[in-house]
Order: sequence, then C-alpha cells, then structure tokens
Amino acid sequence: MVQTAAKLVLEPIFEADFEDGAYGYRPRRSGTDAIKEVHRLVCRGYTDVVDADLSKYFDTIPHSDLLTSVARRIVDRHVLRLIKLWLKAPIEERDGDGKRHVSGGKSSTRGTPQGGVASPLLSVIYMNRFLKHWRLTGRGEAFRAHVISYADDFVILSRGHADEALAWTRSVMTKLGLTLNEAKTSLKDARTEPFDFLGYTFGPHRYRKDGHWYLGASPSKKSVQRIKTKIGDHLVNGNKEPWPVVCTQLNRLLRGWSGYFGYGTRLPAYRAVDNHVYDRVRAFLRKRHKVQGRGTQRFSDDIVFGKLGVLRLRRVHIGPPPRASR
Repeated sequence: MVQTAAKLVLEPIFEADFEDGAYGYRPRRSGTDAIKEVHRLVCRGYTDVVDADLSKYFDTIPHSDLLTSVARRIVDRHVLRLIKLWLKAPIEERDGDGKRHVSGGKSSTRGTPQGGVASPLLSVIYMNRFLKHWRLTGRGEAFRAHVISYADDFVILSRGHADEALAWTRSVMTKLGLTLNEAKTSLKDARTEPFDFLGYTFGPHRYRKDGHWYLGASPSKKSVQRIKTKIGDHLVNGNKEPWPVVCTQLNRLLRGWSGYFGYGTRLPAYRAVDNHVYDRVRAFLRKRHKVQGRGTQRFSDDIVFGKLGVLRLRRVHIGPPPRASR
C-alpha cells in the first residue's frame, strides 16, 4: 500500500522526463503501442536491427546509480530513504522442493525486487539513463536509428548502422553496470530475417491470397505455443467444472490473448489456435462423455464453435495486412 501511494505521487514527476522511445510501465502507453511503432519504423526502411537482450536487468541495476537518478527529480530525503529501504528489503522465495531461499537484504547493492509495486517504475527510471544518453549524444542522427524500449526489452532500428549502434550500446551498458546477453543479442536484416519483440515477429511475411511478400508483424511462434499450452492446461481430464463454466473460462483466455495480439497479420496465428482449440475441446468432451472413436460427428467443428459456444478467433475482424513491400 505504501509503495502504491508513493508510485501515484512519483510517477507523474518522472513521466515528464521519460524519453519518447520508452513504452514499458507508463500511463497511456502499452506494449501494443511499442509494437505499432516498431512495425511503422521497419516499413519506413529502418530494417537494420539490433535485437538486444539484457542479462538479468532487474537483478543487476546498481542501487547507488539508480538512487542518483531518482534524486535528480526528488529532493525529499525521507522519500529517498524509503526507496533505498525498498531496494534493500530481503526477498524470500521457495524452490521446487519447497526450500526457503532469502536474497537481497542490507548488504545488497544491486537489483530492484521483482513483484514490488514500485519496481517497474524504478526500472524505467534507470533505463531512461540509456535512452537520454542516446538522444543527448546524437546517436539517432549518427546511426540513422531509433530505440524502442519496453523496460529491459529493447530494439534498435537503423538504416545501415546496426553494427555501430550495437558496439556503442555495449559500451554504454557496461558503464551503466548492465550487461548485454551476447547469446541472445544479434544483428538482423528485417528485409530478409525475422526478429521477435514483445511476443511479435517482425520481418518478411507472405500474403496467402496472392503470394506477395511484405514487411509484416504477427504473433510469434512462441506466443502461439504459449497460448496452446494454457489451453491444454485448462482442458485437462481433472477439470470437473460444468461445461458452461469451462467454456466461459476458455473464452476469457482466448479473448485476453487476442486482445493483445490484435494488431498486424493475425489470421495464420488465429487459424493455428482455432485448430488447436477444436482438437483439445473435442478430446476433452469425448473423454468426459465416453464417446467412442474420435468424436468428430458428435462434436463437429460447427457444434464446438456454434452450439457449445467456444470462441473462434477467426471470427474476430481481420483487417488487410500492411502493403509495404521488400
């Protein structure tokens, strides 16, 4: 409650100072806004991409530097002390065997406790140091590039200078006490190679109707697999809830997923999820009602998505894909 109260007061103060390229954990901004901006820039020709990944960002933010960033806008020593206490609060966790582990504490010098109400705001404040340094040193003009950031997840979209942007970023992150995950950081040419950001895949897409190529954005394979896993976890034999309850919960899950993945080229991903939903629902009901065989007659496609009330994602309005060509 105290962290929430502090966040309500502090957030507007720092909001005025955040860079335009920061989208994470900000009022009136969302991951979808970041996705749209990345797609817009790719279609405008910023196709040389630094697909970056920071190693354990939340766990490695230096307390002293973070508090310095906070103190540039907040002078009340009582508030600064309170934030320092939050950063040094011990965190108790239990592993898969139920063993208790405690991290953080008074000796801790790095990290913002994940799960804390104030931690997302503090993480954006620290990442803003990188974004502000990028602007003040004229890197956007020098590299003909833009940075789009969502907390610790960011991409640099350039016109021909991605390798220089990566070298500069690696050097600056080291000075900030952060580390790029070299195994997950790479350079991509979005005209020929896809890259993932915030659950979406950007890059070359083929339009099924006429086969032409375009620079598109669509739910990534990992995102599709993730929703498939959640559907499977919901439609298990141990779920003894009445069908109306099962269906309502399933549809809520599908609407939530499609609500986020409602931009760009959705139809192939929606089709894959619809097919998976049908197979799992049919298998679930066939076992519940002890139906012999595959159950395709009693629980046909039309019955599952019609009489039984399961949401078909392909019924969600699908707009035309972007027409930007390679």
